[in-house]
Amino acid sequence: MTKIVAAKGTAVAKADERTTETFSDFVTMTIDQQLFGIPVLQVQDVLGPQRITRIPLAPPEVAGSLNLRGRIVTAIDVRLRLGLPPRPRSDNDMSIVVDLRGELYSLMVDSVGEVLSVSSKSFERNPATLDPIWRDLSAGICRLNNQLMVVLDVARLLDFAYREAA
Repeated sequence: MTKIVAAKGTAVAKADERTTETFSDFVTMTIDQQLFGIPVLQVQDVLGPQRITRIPLAPPEVAGSLNLRGRIVTAIDVRLRLGLPPRPRSDNDMSIVVDLRGELYSLMVDSVGEVLSVSSKSFERNPATLDPIWRDLSAGICRLNNQLMVVLDVARLLDFAYREAA
């Protein structure tokens, strides 16, 4: 017998009496040709190119701020946050808006993909070979058919005090 079970932070999961397999949904993005994912429940919006105002004395990862329907949103250059070289600005810039404790942040990425439903069986802890910066900012990895998706931990990604102390 199969029944539908809802779990907090995951998509609707299918379970049967012999095995329990849950699925989590992730908004995917590409940064420097690497696939990343963010839990779909943390995503508020996906944006195209935006006018960003630089913030004086902000850390380099903080690209500035933007106005999103009357709310001030802090724009974060995820490439710099991950220790990657900056990407030249273009007309194809994409951002994923996330909510962290009531504050909105725009995560600037190379491209935004689709929403993937990933089985809990393909989720693993970070391997020791993963770049130390990425390991600190991710919740784990998912092995997909032909690639690896790094799952970003939004709270750690946006915790600048944590990175400076490390």
